Amino acid sequence: MKKKTKIDDINRNLYDFKDDESDFYRLSGGLTRETVETISREKNDPEWMREFRLRSLKLYNKIPLPDWGPPLDELNMEDISSYVRANTSMKGKWEEVPADIKNTFERLGIPQAEREALAGVGAQYDSELVYHNVKEEVTKKGVVYTDMESALTGPYADLVKSKFMRLLPPQEHKFMALHGAVWSGGSFVYVPKGIHLDIPLQSYFRLNAPGAGQYEHTLIIVDDDAYLHFIEGCSAPKYNVANLHAGCVEIYVGKNSTVRYSTIENWSKNMYNLNSKRALVEEDGTIEWISGSFGSHTSYLYPNSILKGDRSKSEYTGITFSGSGQDLDTGTKIVHIGKDTTSFVNAKSISKSGGRNTFRSSVEIRKSAKNAKSSVSCTSLMLDDKSRSDTIPSMDVRTCDADIGHEAKIGKISEEVIFYLMSRGIDEEEARAMIVTGFANPIAKELPLEYAVEMNNLIKLEMEGAIG
Repeated sequence: MKKKTKIDDINRNLYDFKDDESDFYRLSGGLTRETVETISREKNDPEWMREFRLRSLKLYNKIPLPDWGPPLDELNMEDISSYVRANTSMKGKWEEVPADIKNTFERLGIPQAEREALAGVGAQYDSELVYHNVKEEVTKKGVVYTDMESALTGPYADLVKSKFMRLLPPQEHKFMALHGAVWSGGSFVYVPKGIHLDIPLQSYFRLNAPGAGQYEHTLIIVDDDAYLHFIEGCSAPKYNVANLHAGCVEIYVGKNSTVRYSTIENWSKNMYNLNSKRALVEEDGTIEWISGSFGSHTSYLYPNSILKGDRSKSEYTGITFSGSGQDLDTGTKIVHIGKDTTSFVNAKSISKSGGRNTFRSSVEIRKSAKNAKSSVSCTSLMLDDKSRSDTIPSMDVRTCDADIGHEAKIGKISEEVIFYLMSRGIDEEEARAMIVTGFANPIAKELPLEYAVEMNNLIKLEMEGAIG
């Protein structure tokens, strides 16, 4: 009988390969003032950033763990190295990247994607970017796409200083404070007024080291009457020790501008994914969040939209897939401030083999948000009796003329539908896979083609051998 191939087998081949760490610099575990000072020296921080890191460390030591979401008691920072880097500098040409690191990203398809469909690429390996390149026609338009460290001291240093962690202040919760203390890597993007960048930019984050944290910071500023599509990809090999990802994404959307932020996170199942993302949207602006969350042991992931300007808009489209041993706590928060603002949420989750999905939606409509409209829809599909799915909505409406709706559905695959498909000559396993893929299709069609294909393949492979 032919052996079925499951997603765990595929991940070991495609994502779970590991590189030799003999040529790496690594800080010991734990989080102390010395740790933060060392990172600051490594990165040649300006003095204001060094002081910012130290203030964040003090906050981290004072703020308790979150009192919502999956338990984090087993995450011990004494076992996590906050800074790991390969002994190489960032390269602007792919052929200059060290062979072992280059091989990692080639196996993940990064150079091919750059050649075929991207305006620029940043590739981060553990704590530092190892490659960053942007096409000449993009820079000629005045678009800035560079690493965060260069942005701190370059022509846009004052702009970066004025925006850095203003949307995600370290005092908000413990892991924002952690990020503020030890952040490293990430990207800075500035799109000038009136520029529509039709080809996406992409950053890819690879955490290779066991027992390490990755804390990249992405700062995107899109001026008025502009457009940007930014793609984020993430992966890591599987180890028997915990890894931590606590990145931050801050997005400023100008008047009459649109930013689409697409993410596929395919972390290994020893990862704690505690990411923070927030966008501030001005008048007639739009933020579009497209999110696919696969892998990780535990996730806290809630992209936020602040609809400051009149007629500003937020759209969130997301899917999570949890399996055995996974507890994925995801969702979104929207704050309506301006008049005639609108928000749409379409979230789906799939759980199997005892996996748990929790979706949290928070809609806040301020008194100033006259004629605000919000629609939240979340649908969960459970593939067995061991799995669990929860929906936790929150609505805070301070004006009497808002239009707000929430819909939640949790269900299982209909045996009648399975029977019908089998009566048409389709075997049971393929029938179930077809139903799950169709369930996820509204999300997949919003993703860039290569990510949609990857997502559908992950789902199909996860479904193989799921019966019997």
